[in-house]
Amino acid sequence: MLFARRARPSLPQRLRIAAWPRRSFRRSFVYYKHRVLRLEASPHAIAAGVAAGAFASCTPLVGFHFLLSFALAWLIGGSLIAAAFGTAVGNPLTFPFIWLSSFQLGEVILGRSENSVSPLDLEFSVDLMWNSFATLWPTLKPMLIGGVIIGSVVGGVLYVLVRSAVLVSRSLREARLQAAMESAAALRHARALDAATALRTEAEVDVSKSVSAAKD
Repeated sequence: MLFARRARPSLPQRLRIAAWPRRSFRRSFVYYKHRVLRLEASPHAIAAGVAAGAFASCTPLVGFHFLLSFALAWLIGGSLIAAAFGTAVGNPLTFPFIWLSSFQLGEVILGRSENSVSPLDLEFSVDLMWNSFATLWPTLKPMLIGGVIIGSVVGGVLYVLVRSAVLVSRSLREARLQAAMESAAALRHARALDAATALRTEAEVDVSKSVSAAKD
């Protein structure tokens, strides 16, 4: 192939592209939509996989979203590929809103802790990764509680939307296939009629010639 990709991206590269696409987010959304709708799985499996990925992306467990989405998708009978696509819900544009809303919701439920710090105020660096769990827990705890609730809502909504979209897409595809088959059958029938008409005309001409020859 003249314009084929020279080397297939590695798994880490594909995961990075899923989180931060090279193209615009709008084009990536359209791309993901078509890929998800064309997955070879049941509507439930596709929708459950996307819901699992979306749920995982709403948790503060950054770095474990794929593993969490795969485990959850496996438990509820979802597609692992769809789960990978579902994690695209969490991306550099949505993470600040997800983290802040989950943190605030968690604080409403648990009550505000004196040691908690808004996730947007944390300075994400290598030093932060080495901080003790006890230091981060006052912030992670409300984020985890709020993230589970938000993730459940987002996942539930996406399950309904994706399942409906898959059913509609497959129905339209079957209708187009049926129309194409009927059109092909009608074309074959028309060609058969034309061939039969041509043969009948040719036979009538031959008979006419034979009658004329007999009269002569």
